[in-house]
Amino acid sequence: MRLTITFLLLFTNILSAQIKGVVKDSISGKPIPYVNILVEDENIRTTSEENGEFTINPANKKANLIFSALGFEKKKVSVSNAKVVLLKEMSYELDDVFISNRKDEKQIEIGKIDKSEIYQAFENGPTIDVKFFPYQVSYKKTQYLKNVTIFADSRIEDATIKLHFYKVDSDGFPGEELMNKDIILTLKNGVIKNKYNLSKYNLTFPKTGLFVGFEKLLIQKNTVEKTQTNASLNTTKKYNTYLPYVLYGRAEKDFLFTFTKGKWIKQDKRSANSSEKATIDEPAINLILTN
Repeated sequence: MRLTITFLLLFTNILSAQIKGVVKDSISGKPIPYVNILVEDENIRTTSEENGEFTINPANKKANLIFSALGFEKKKVSVSNAKVVLLKEMSYELDDVFISNRKDEKQIEIGKIDKSEIYQAFENGPTIDVKFFPYQVSYKKTQYLKNVTIFADSRIEDATIKLHFYKVDSDGFPGEELMNKDIILTLKNGVIKNKYNLSKYNLTFPKTGLFVGFEKLLIQKNTVEKTQTNASLNTTKKYNTYLPYVLYGRAEKDFLFTFTKGKWIKQDKRSANSSEKATIDEPAINLILTN
């Protein structure tokens, strides 16, 4: 396997006119970590720190900020009122409990990328990228999600990401999440395969298919300062980038879904003038199913 790292410089450390605030639970008053905070109608996003604090620099200082975290109601707040943001915990109707006789004897791995493919690491910045896993009738025998495997490149210890599992909505887009609480994963240092056990969540593979994606946490712990040099202008500037880099592989698929500016965008990679199959770069994420 040959590894190619492609860094797209999407972040600059602009210190002027930054908006600072904190996100708290409206009932307990406790800080809420890892909240997704984006500027409405702008491709600007950040994440609250473990203590609930955040810093963001919207281009429009009169814009609205949108706060979202699993288990809490989404909230829109004007920039001028974002010093303290209170999120209300969502209430859920409990489904009937069904205890299955899980055997965990059979397992299959799906979504594997050919080892001969060139893996790339993109700085996906404020977007959320997903990989689609179509449903197969054969999954009836291995319907439970046992493990998720993520190929990543991280040069720091304890870099973290947020993992998402989306059902497919009526239009074929990523829809409702399977989980009602965030899954925060810590990825190992180095270019490495990371495997995580999902058995305790008792997730079953939806018959309409499944989107699995990652959200990069734009927090201080994941920050690395880089220097960019322009030889022709003889200038250098420093900027922040965020680890880890989840690797991507080429796949023969027509569509690519990306969450940006607060909504899902579907990019059609098919060409009307070409007989060749369409290919996309998708996150190198595999699933292991079991019975």
